[in-house]
Amino acid sequence: MYKYKIFNNIASEGLNYLLDENLILSDDDPEAILLRSKVLGEEDFNKNLLCIGRAGAGVNNIPIDLASHKGVVVFNTPGANANAVKELVLCGLLLSSRGIIQGNSFAKSLSITEPNEFNLTIEKQKKSFKGSELYGKTLGIIGLGAIGSMVAQSANALGMKLIGFDPYISVDAAWRLPKEVHKADSMEELVGTSDFVSVHVPLLETTKNLISSDLLKHFKQGAKLINLSRGGIVKNNDVINALKDERLSCFVTDFPSLELSERANSTGDVILLPHLGASTLEAEVNCAVMAAEQVVDFLKNGNINNSVNFPKTKLSRSTDHRLVIINKNEPGMIGKIAEFIANEKLNISDMVNKSREDIAINLIDLDSKPKEELIHSLRKIEHVLSVRQC
Repeated sequence: MYKYKIFNNIASEGLNYLLDENLILSDDDPEAILLRSKVLGEEDFNKNLLCIGRAGAGVNNIPIDLASHKGVVVFNTPGANANAVKELVLCGLLLSSRGIIQGNSFAKSLSITEPNEFNLTIEKQKKSFKGSELYGKTLGIIGLGAIGSMVAQSANALGMKLIGFDPYISVDAAWRLPKEVHKADSMEELVGTSDFVSVHVPLLETTKNLISSDLLKHFKQGAKLINLSRGGIVKNNDVINALKDERLSCFVTDFPSLELSERANSTGDVILLPHLGASTLEAEVNCAVMAAEQVVDFLKNGNINNSVNFPKTKLSRSTDHRLVIINKNEPGMIGKIAEFIANEKLNISDMVNKSREDIAINLIDLDSKPKEELIHSLRKIEHVLSVRQC
């Protein structure tokens, strides 16, 4: 039986799935870890650890290079919380365009007790919170994955014009996009024509401070910026300067900081949310179940889907005896592995080999159960990181 350890609160639906699949909750050298926001360190990588399931899309709290070096598969759950984030983006579009928060604060602040005077004051001051409609405005979407494509669909239904930029868009994501999305050749083109800009990219070294003064100077005058992706993608001080210069008219973010809070308290052009993007019951359940399913399929079958450091790998079972071999992506490895198996007079019923950058995985179905001596010998092959039978 496989053991797993959890960090953070994982929805019970995901944990029940692990229980139904006969996995055991244990802190004693587990084969799997499930987490949300817990920051992992090297001390969390025990000798038996095979995989990590992140109940969410971002994995900047997991040391991916270390995991790959140790042959540990890291899963995330892209798309599981996409609808929750999409709905909050739509909320951000409305909050940034209609003076809703400011009007609400004003209405709550009135201490007038006479009904007619109260109503007259409300009517007199409502013009101070006049906004603009979304219909006919242009929304620029940076990143057209699961969330970005859903935002495009909903914004299209609201009558917005759409422009998108994503040099790494997948075929599946492209199919989800409305035909009305205009493809920008650069981010500069996108921000220069957009009334609203919404960012939906992961936080990587290549996307850190993606929205900084270099790009902000190309924004359409008075544009509104929405960031529900990751805090490090936007350089906050540069955004504050763009607000001061009225290059931007509003910034909505799910990642508050001290400097942004100070700006929000002194002006109405910063709207701060306490990281609510995926904070719905439905999203938490979807992420937990998806992470649990991926972990179980890997532990029991070696199959990999939605890994951030390993290739997508799937092989339907042809026998009850499967070897899962993870190795560095070096030439000649398949031949060496097959030679050891042949020397034990075992036949390979089916197999698949997949690689991604410096790592490779082999799923090998054998016609009979291998002896422990074979597994021990395979582990001794240079560049082999792990060998197990499932």
